[in-house]
Amino acid sequence: MTNHKEALELVQKLISIKSPYFEEDQIMEFVDNWFRNNGMNSRIHKYCEEKVTGFNGKNVVLELQGNAPGPTICINGHLDTVRLCSGWTVDPYAGHVEGDKVYGVGALDMKSGCAATMLALKAFTENHKDNFRGKIIATYVSAEEGPYGMGTNALIEEGYLKDVDFSIVTEPSAGFVGNPFPTVCLGARGGYGLEIEFFGKSAHAALPKSGKSAALDAAKVVCELENVDYIMDEHLGTGAACVVAIESDGGACSVPDYAKVRLFWHIVVGENEETIVREIEKAIQRANIQCDYRINFREAPSEGSKGFMPYTVEESNPYVRAFVDSVVNVCGEEPAIAYFQSIGDFNYLGTRLEAPVVLFGAEGENFHSHNEYATISSIVKTAEVIYDFLTRQLV
Repeated sequence: MTNHKEALELVQKLISIKSPYFEEDQIMEFVDNWFRNNGMNSRIHKYCEEKVTGFNGKNVVLELQGNAPGPTICINGHLDTVRLCSGWTVDPYAGHVEGDKVYGVGALDMKSGCAATMLALKAFTENHKDNFRGKIIATYVSAEEGPYGMGTNALIEEGYLKDVDFSIVTEPSAGFVGNPFPTVCLGARGGYGLEIEFFGKSAHAALPKSGKSAALDAAKVVCELENVDYIMDEHLGTGAACVVAIESDGGACSVPDYAKVRLFWHIVVGENEETIVREIEKAIQRANIQCDYRINFREAPSEGSKGFMPYTVEESNPYVRAFVDSVVNVCGEEPAIAYFQSIGDFNYLGTRLEAPVVLFGAEGENFHSHNEYATISSIVKTAEVIYDFLTRQLV
């Protein structure tokens, strides 16, 4: 269905278009035009996040409607990347090839997956445009790497995905978990961004005990966060409280009366805002602090985007079984089953649509780092698996 040359050329073109989050207009235009040039009537969906960021974003949406009743399959991928980091030894936007590897910013995360689904949809349209049942809604979104997953969040909140029966996200499942290709992920941890503020009493640094050091109390609590009593999930493991920033300043010679600890807290099924607050308060009690404190979850565009909730999907789910069958049919082997440890738009799809979602995509290394690459052979196979699944389910 998909040949090596076609897959490489498309992923190289996507890599060549710089698209760090909040700067996706050019790549959205390219993908929209690519679909139209290949006989599919995609469109640009515009949204504005007014509450927190003021960002005006774009997504590409392609809807293929069958001529008979059937399931609605969502295909989701993000076209944005993280910002360029240091350490690259090849041109990060050239799609440099070494053997089976194609290098570039976003090569693995996740322009490889977007290229694969674009090619699968092209083949499906060429072969089955006028004779399939159900519906395909393919979404190529912005700002996944930025805060709040705003592109997918906007599509959910505006009702575009309300009737979805099954979602496929072609994030690099093999690359994410470090498994050989093929790997199917059937769940992911969730997470929240939050902060703890400490309010103390200033004093001269020569007499620190006459004040209440917010910095000292913050440090005590940070140490106690190493002793959180996490829930153990049989698939997702445990959550993790990560201190991402500590702020405090007593000036030249004063006890600091204010400190702030910023956290990103990964959670598993059964944990939520309430369990996080409870564990923080237990840590504060163990630390025996003097300062007052306040726990604040980060401001979010909407109730649904306050956090990323964890999820798992049963291997026995009929759509999952059918998807695994397609992997076996194309790849000639059973995929590894795994669970992703961090967050993404798949959390929104897996918890807010009340429909199962799988992650399946390329192998490679160094996502969010220098010399990121995906293997071309796994991009081709990903496209073939998606095509096989759509054909078996809808034709």
